Amino acid sequence: MAQITISDLQKRYDNVEVLRHINLTIQDGEFVVLVGPSGCGKSTLLRTIAGLELATAGNIHIGTRLMNQVAPKDRDISMVFQSYALYPHMTVARNMGFSLEVQKRPKAEIDAAVNKAADILGLTALLHRRPKELSGGQRQRVAMGRAIVREPQVFLFDEPLSNLDAQLRGQMRIEIKSLHQRMRNTIVYVTHDQVEAMTLADRIVVLNHGLVQQVGTPLELYDTPANKFVASFIGSPSMNFINGTLELGDRGPVVRISPDLSLPVDPNISGLQSGKPVIYGVRPEAIVLTVDSETGALPLDVTLIEPTGLSELIHGTIAGEPVSVYSMVRSASCPGSRLWVNIDTSRMQLFDAGSQQRLLKINE
Repeated sequence: MAQITISDLQKRYDNVEVLRHINLTIQDGEFVVLVGPSGCGKSTLLRTIAGLELATAGNIHIGTRLMNQVAPKDRDISMVFQSYALYPHMTVARNMGFSLEVQKRPKAEIDAAVNKAADILGLTALLHRRPKELSGGQRQRVAMGRAIVREPQVFLFDEPLSNLDAQLRGQMRIEIKSLHQRMRNTIVYVTHDQVEAMTLADRIVVLNHGLVQQVGTPLELYDTPANKFVASFIGSPSMNFINGTLELGDRGPVVRISPDLSLPVDPNISGLQSGKPVIYGVRPEAIVLTVDSETGALPLDVTLIEPTGLSELIHGTIAGEPVSVYSMVRSASCPGSRLWVNIDTSRMQLFDAGSQQRLLKINE
């Protein structure tokens, strides 16, 4: 295990900047997830750590060792790809132990390493099978076992669950997180799925256009996003955003979204200026259904209901602005009907309309 230190890392292909001045420290034993939309640079960053891509500028250290000119095979890492890349003619046991065979390790040592990894991953009963006899989830566990037997300082995962169905992805997330809790290896994990990022990571690195937008724990990013992009990317369903103008009155600050409708604002937000164009952000679960339109509730005109059994995701509009509401209560509504809602002002966010940076609260 080892700390990874990335200093002012840049990567360009001709005139295209893929990574821009990345500075990041991944602690020894930490599980860090790189997340962002397609083309944001997350896989390029992972491949640069692995040595599969050479940095245009900047430094990468694993432990105390500078890795810029070190070949991938000498970096003491193991990588698990989206494609399982298993040898079809070899058994599970040989697939897992093949890298040790290449190193001409003693057979007893290879068998011990394979058996240990198989026990961790629940593959002991499958060691004699070949890849074609395995399910997708089992093949991915074999790919992970192949990485484990090398006992590297760092594990790198490049969207390893993308080829699995939803149920298997859920199962594999549990297995990967349990594996990390048992082994405490340093892990860098790339995904475009923010649910994977939220459930797996000790810390998340959000990337967009080759820039780090924010680094923090899953709940830090969810509760206090640095900007509108992070707020929109982290969380499923996504945060609601409504454009408006800030007004300061005797009854407290509000955001005016139409001549006759305004949204309540947390008075603890700093830098409030009357007339300032802002983006009002509120997560679907912070909008609460109410039955009383006399209590200052807001009218929600329903356009679509997504029932899940446990909950409902209600889509509608407030003053013509699209809004989603996550409700654990069945509303018994239908498209075309009107519901009344209240907003939990302690959980709303304000973003500057120009910079799209979040306005901080007084105690932050």
